[in-house]
Amino acid sequence: MRRYGKNPDEDDIRVRPNRKGNRPRTHIRPKHEDASDGMVLTVDRGRLTVLVDDRIVMAMKARELGRKAAVVGDQVALVGDLSGKKDTLARIVRIEPRTSVLRRTADDDDPYERVVVANADQLAIVTALADPEPRTRLIDRCIVAAYDGGLTPLLVLTKSDLASADKILETYSTLDMPYVVTSREEFTDGAELARVHEVLDGKITAFVGHSGVGKTTLVNALVPEERRRSTGHVNAVTGRGRHTTTSALALPLGDSGGWVVDTPGVRSFGLHHVDPSRVILAFPDLVPGTEGCPRACSHDEADCALDAWVAEGHADPQRLYSLRRLLSTRERRDGD
Repeated sequence: MRRYGKNPDEDDIRVRPNRKGNRPRTHIRPKHEDASDGMVLTVDRGRLTVLVDDRIVMAMKARELGRKAAVVGDQVALVGDLSGKKDTLARIVRIEPRTSVLRRTADDDDPYERVVVANADQLAIVTALADPEPRTRLIDRCIVAAYDGGLTPLLVLTKSDLASADKILETYSTLDMPYVVTSREEFTDGAELARVHEVLDGKITAFVGHSGVGKTTLVNALVPEERRRSTGHVNAVTGRGRHTTTSALALPLGDSGGWVVDTPGVRSFGLHHVDPSRVILAFPDLVPGTEGCPRACSHDEADCALDAWVAEGHADPQRLYSLRRLLSTRERRDGD
C-alpha cells in the first residue's frame, strides 16, 4: 500500500473536507475593512440594538470577539444586513477602544466586575432630597467610580420641592463639582429643563441613582415623548423605589447632539475593582491633607495627618468618615 504525505501532489488524491464544513481552518481573523460604524443603544439577552447612521439595527456579537462583550455606549463595527428591517440581524465584528468606562461590582467583596456604560463623558449622580432621603455614601462611591473610569461627576438633586438642597450642597462645596437642583413642578414651565440641558447638551451622560429618586422621571422629561420609559413609585413602608428600569438604554436629547443613558436603579455600588490607593483621588478636598501622612499611609491609622487637617477646619469631618468607610475592609456594604 502506498502512503502519501500531508501535501500530495497527485491529482487523483482526495482531500477530506473539514468535519464542520469545507472551509479551511485558519487563525487569521478577518479585518472587515468594509464594516459600518454604529453605537450600542441597549443590550437585551445577547441581542444588541445599535444605531447605524439614522437606522436602528438589531445585532449579535461575532464569535471571533471571544468573551469580549459590547455594552451601551460602545462604538462598534458591523457587517451583514444593516437595513434595520424586521427580522434582520447584523453582526458586531469589532469593538472600538473605549475613552471611558463606568464599572461597578454587586458588592465590595464581589470580584465580578460589570461594565455599565462605555464612552460616557460624565456621570449624573441622581439623588432625591427627600422620599427617599439622600444617601451621601452612595454619592461618594459613584464619585470614586466616575474618577476611576474617566468620567466627570455631575450631582443632580431632585425633589427640591420637598426639602432644601443647602445641606448636601455644602457637603460637596469644596469639590468644585457641577450640580443641578430640580423639582417636578418646575418641569412644567420649561425653565428647569433648560438649565439641565445646559450641562447635558453635546455630551454623553450616564444617569445612576437609587430606585425612586426620580431618575427615569427626569430622563423622560429630557427626551422626546415617543422614547420615554415607564416609571414607578416609592414604597411608603420601606422607602425604596420599584425597579422600573431593568436595563441600560441610551436615549437622544434631540437636536443638541447629546445622549442620556438611563441605568437601572441601584441599592449598592461595589468598588471591588478600584485600587484602594486611587480612592483618595475622589476626595480632592482631602488630598492636600495627606502631605503629612507617613509613607504608605492607609488613611485610617493613628498617625494619619488627615485627622489634624480636618480638625483645623480644612474639610468636613463627614468627608473623612466617608473616605475611611470606603477604604475599610470591615464595612463592605454601602449602608443607608
